Amino acid sequence: MAAVAGAVADEIAAAMWAAAPLERLFVNNGGDIALRLVPGRTYTVAMAAHGGARLGEVRIAAGDGIGGIATSGRHGRSLSLGIANSVTVLARDAAAADAAATLIANAVDLPGHPAITRAPARSIQPDSDLGAREVVTGVGALTAAEVAEALARGLARADGMSARGLIAAAALYLAGDARMLAPTHAAVRKQLKVHEHA
Repeated sequence: MAAVAGAVADEIAAAMWAAAPLERLFVNNGGDIALRLVPGRTYTVAMAAHGGARLGEVRIAAGDGIGGIATSGRHGRSLSLGIANSVTVLARDAAAADAAATLIANAVDLPGHPAITRAPARSIQPDSDLGAREVVTGVGALTAAEVAEALARGLARADGMSARGLIAAAALYLAGDARMLAPTHAAVRKQLKVHEHA
């Protein structure tokens, strides 16, 4: 289920792109975005925290090879196994970005930490595909070192995905701190640098 919203966005984008002579197209399915651009066109998306604070923006050009953007975390629409406030991923399509954002956000975690409360997914959403798996229901005070440790876990997962060519970039946020996986595309890297200071 981790890639459903992104996959739906991809399918709609593909149908629209085939049906009309468009130069710029984006389909936003609740934050999971599929996009298509012809040469010379760009797309800019803003990143914001759960409370609305601006985290930065990303400007994507046609030649960057990015066809999908997705964000996941414990403040999103779905339940999360991890404690990330948010993880935004850029990838070749929205389904890949959606799945990667979910997996990276789940990896931002401190298993067994007493300040993190969890409950079986089905106790919160009876029809959840996560069943009895424990999802995060609250995060108390964490030290700067603990935040760094949790982000490092997520960054390691993102690094592995990047090494396999599954994602182009990732920005991870937790408790006022952030980490960024430097993407392979120079133009995207320049735009994502704002995340390093969030």
